[in-house]
Amino acid sequence: MQKTLSESKRCSPITVKSLPVRSNHGPAALQSPSNRAEQRSCPQWRRANMALMELASLEKSLGFKKANKYSTQGNNKSVQFDPGGDRKSMQRDEEGRYLEMLQQTPILQSNKGAPLIGLVTIASHLVQEAAQPELLGRTAEQRAVVRQWLEYRVTQLDGCPKEDIRSILKELNQYLEDKVYLAGSDFTLADILLYYGVHHIMADLSVQEKEQHMNLSRWFDHIQHYPGIRQHLPLVVVLRNRLYTGGHH
Repeated sequence: MQKTLSESKRCSPITVKSLPVRSNHGPAALQSPSNRAEQRSCPQWRRANMALMELASLEKSLGFKKANKYSTQGNNKSVQFDPGGDRKSMQRDEEGRYLEMLQQTPILQSNKGAPLIGLVTIASHLVQEAAQPELLGRTAEQRAVVRQWLEYRVTQLDGCPKEDIRSILKELNQYLEDKVYLAGSDFTLADILLYYGVHHIMADLSVQEKEQHMNLSRWFDHIQHYPGIRQHLPLVVVLRNRLYTGGHH
């Protein structure tokens, strides 16, 4: 049985020296909001937005005893999602409805006020509810870095067209050259959600392509073996004997 995040070993706190920016080594989404607004919006090309499955997996990772029930909204339609349901049966028997549902925005009804809308908002709320705020960053700078990477996940990575994937992989690989985790030496929610977001991309890469993005592959394999994280996702094979020469694993 996998451990939950609350049972896993914590990393020592760090101080992030500087926030990553595109002009130096960070991804496009870590530019100023005005620059991001000028970027072309990426149309969806994935078969399904797995946000709801990710939230269900995150709940398990955080040690939630009872799963939340989410709804989704989009295209003037709203459907219910039960994390405890049989996902494989849904894909086989109601594939069209299931995929349509997963392409919509997740919503969590809150007993304390307005509903929570969107992957990042709900995921951050779950971390707070699990009393693990360190996953959002230990310092003000680190929290800013985590927020930027969460924004990157939903504004740049999700639905990005296939022709842009190569540049996504390149900038992630460059950014992770001297880092164990996205926010430095601490494992955070940014690592979890970006791992979920790039999983389908990494699964499709050839061995040669993984070797061309060694830093990204190292980080990815480390996260997929982090206690309690992988959950619903299949294991992606990475050649450790060639990619792990620095003793990170």
